[in-house]
Amino acid sequence: MMSINFGVIGGTGVYNPKMLTSLREVTVDTPYGNVQVKIGVYQNKEIAFLARHGFRHSVPPHAINYQANIMALKKLGVKKIIATAAVGSLNPSMVPGDFVLIDQFIDFTKGRKQTFFEEGKVLHIDMTEPYCPHLRKVIQENCPQEITLHSQGTYVCTEGPRFETPAEIRMFQMWGGDVVGMTSVPEVILARELGMCYATIATVTNFAAGISPNPLTHEEVKQTLAENGANLQKLIINSLEDLDEIQNCLCAEAYKEAGNLG
Repeated sequence: MMSINFGVIGGTGVYNPKMLTSLREVTVDTPYGNVQVKIGVYQNKEIAFLARHGFRHSVPPHAINYQANIMALKKLGVKKIIATAAVGSLNPSMVPGDFVLIDQFIDFTKGRKQTFFEEGKVLHIDMTEPYCPHLRKVIQENCPQEITLHSQGTYVCTEGPRFETPAEIRMFQMWGGDVVGMTSVPEVILARELGMCYATIATVTNFAAGISPNPLTHEEVKQTLAENGANLQKLIINSLEDLDEIQNCLCAEAYKEAGNLG
């Protein structure tokens, strides 16, 4: 059996791993709950696919069991995660249909579990480079010319499930935010705690409230994602093809201060 070194976390609009063959579904037991994961093959590599909101988009962002999801991928042996996310733009240069390779985040969530180290151990995880620089480089180098991919961007993560107010958006712009979404935190933090490389490809689906001339709707988000689904899939499979299991970065070292939970 091939080792499952790579994982894809599908966000809004990305519920099925269409790029994979020989699909099977497994249930992974974790201390935080059970997780349904689809496992398939691409270019002789086994890939674990996890739908962040469930395969029917039934779990809102504030209710996602992030701890269980990340621990499930860790238990499968995943070392490198490519995550997708739908975002609103705060930056005029990042227009609907563009992709953004996130490199920093600002956390505006309120009550989410952000660590595996809650009892008996304390880990102050370094977040200087929260999104794996090597994994981001691989994605950037494998981006087809016809796809607009911004090489960096700051993701403002809000609690959801409501959209943000124009006043909040103005504040986020003053903070230096480029895009706004509801899921990257604590996902990126938990992956780093378990020594996993993690990168986010964000799809700009709309301009944020107060910038967009129209009221925001989830239907608008789904439509933009559907129109860009083929490009997103191409970007993911190109990157997976070029990945190896070697972690030549600091991600694998991040958690060693407190020991391995895997």
